[in-house]
Amino acid sequence: MGIILLTFLVVFGLIASGGLLLFHREEMLQRISDVINPRPKPKSLLSAIQQTGLSIGGVVEHFENVVPKSQAEVSVVQQRLLSAGFRDESATRVFYGMKFLVPVVLCILAAVSGVGAYNPFFIYVLAGALGFLAPDFWLSRRIKTRQGLIRRGLPDVLDLLIICIEAGLSLDQATARTSVELKLAQPELCDELAIVVLEQRAGRARGEAWKHLADRTDVDAIRNLTTMLVQAEQFGTSIAKTLRVHGDTLRTQRVQAVEEAAAKTTIKLLFPLVFFIFPTLFVVALGPAVISIMNNFVNK
Repeated sequence: MGIILLTFLVVFGLIASGGLLLFHREEMLQRISDVINPRPKPKSLLSAIQQTGLSIGGVVEHFENVVPKSQAEVSVVQQRLLSAGFRDESATRVFYGMKFLVPVVLCILAAVSGVGAYNPFFIYVLAGALGFLAPDFWLSRRIKTRQGLIRRGLPDVLDLLIICIEAGLSLDQATARTSVELKLAQPELCDELAIVVLEQRAGRARGEAWKHLADRTDVDAIRNLTTMLVQAEQFGTSIAKTLRVHGDTLRTQRVQAVEEAAAKTTIKLLFPLVFFIFPTLFVVALGPAVISIMNNFVNK
C-alpha cells in the first residue's frame, strides 16, 4: 500500500512539474512575442470615459468665442477656476463654451417637451437666462465645496507638519512630506501643498509661494496661516509653536461653528412647524368638532 501511494505521489509530481514548465514556457514565449510584435491593448472603460470627456471638452471649446467677454472678466474666471481646482489651460474655453451650449440645450428641451408652446417668449428667455447662469452657479458651488474640504482638513495637515518639523525636517521638507503622506486623506489641500513645493523648487521664495497658495484657495484660514508663517520667518520665532497655536485655534473655531449651527436649529425648525406641522395638528384636533357642528346645523 505504501509503495502504491509513493508511486502515485511521484507520478502526480512529475505531471504537475511538466505542466508548470509548459505553462511557464508558453508565458515566456508570449512575453517575448509581445515585445517583438506589440499589439494594441484593448481600451478599458476608464480610458474610454476619459477619452470621451476629452473629446466632449474639445467640442465645447469651439463655442467659447460666441460668448462676449472682456479680459478682466476672463482673469476673474481663471481665478475662480483655480479656486475650484481646474488648472488646465482649456478650462476657461470649456467654461465659456458651456455658457453657450447649456442655454441652447435647455431651449431644445423646452421645444421638444412642448413646454415652450404655452408662453414661448417667457419660456425661451427663462431657459436662456438659466442656461447662461448655470455654469456660474455650478462653479460657485464647486468652489464652496472645495474650500470647505480644505478648511476641514487643515488641522490634520498642520498636525503632520508639526510632527515632521519637530522630527528635524525643515518647513519645506515637511510640506513636501505632508503633501505625499496625506494625499489620500486630504487630496485637495495636499494638491495645493504640492504646488507650493514645486514653486519653491523652481526658485520662488517661501513666503511668496505660500501667498500664492492663499490666493488660489481663497480660504481665510490659509491666509492667516500664510501671514503667521511669514511673520515667524521674519522674526525668527518657532514655526512648530506657531503651527500648533494656529491648529488649536482652527479646532476651537470648528467647535464654535458646530455649536452655532446647533443653536440655529431652533429658529430653522420654526418654519416647518408653522407651515406643515401645526396645520396638520389643527385639522386632526378640530376636524371632528367642525364636522359635528356642521352636521348639527344641517339637521336643524
